[in-house]
Amino acid sequence: MKRPDRAAIHAAMTAKDYVIFGNAKGFDLNIVGIRAAETRANRFDDWLTVSYKDAAHGDWAFFAFACTTDPGLSHLENLSHPDGTAVLKEGQYRSSHMIRKHQGKYDAVCQKPGYQLEVYRDRNQDGTIDRAPENVFTNATGINIHRASRTRRSTQVDRWSAGCQVIADPTDFEILMTLARRAKEIYGNGFTYTLLHESDL
Repeated sequence: MKRPDRAAIHAAMTAKDYVIFGNAKGFDLNIVGIRAAETRANRFDDWLTVSYKDAAHGDWAFFAFACTTDPGLSHLENLSHPDGTAVLKEGQYRSSHMIRKHQGKYDAVCQKPGYQLEVYRDRNQDGTIDRAPENVFTNATGINIHRASRTRRSTQVDRWSAGCQVIADPTDFEILMTLARRAKEIYGNGFTYTLLHESDL
């Protein structure tokens, strides 16, 4: 999937009646994942995008980072949950995330305690992503937005995701966290995450 366009993302969000944040104070972040139509697992073939109104100029700032919105192959073949491995369902999850420690190790944009997300539960163990409507559960916790390797850009998802949204390049992840920390200073520690599908654009 090619790098997404901000205008197309905002148009898709408008079509779905999702909120687009645009406070003139700046750093009112729209954190939006774009999931590729491809169902084979283990690639960083999705996008994690951030857009916000620039306070100085009033224009939109936009970033797009290679990521995965699907779990890695090792978690799909070796189920990490009795109902199946979590695959976040597309949608807008209002104030669902906050900055806190991912697995107690480093700051990331993590699912808030007590906030449950809708997920597909993949249990086919065949290396493809199962997004069947009958497999939707509302019981997922720990669906965080974090990085893969601390030191290098990763090319395979492997164990980096059991349902999290994972950025391939640690430099890209640090950009996200810089923006998130600035947003936290202005609006508090709450972030909405929106997940779209490639076909929405």
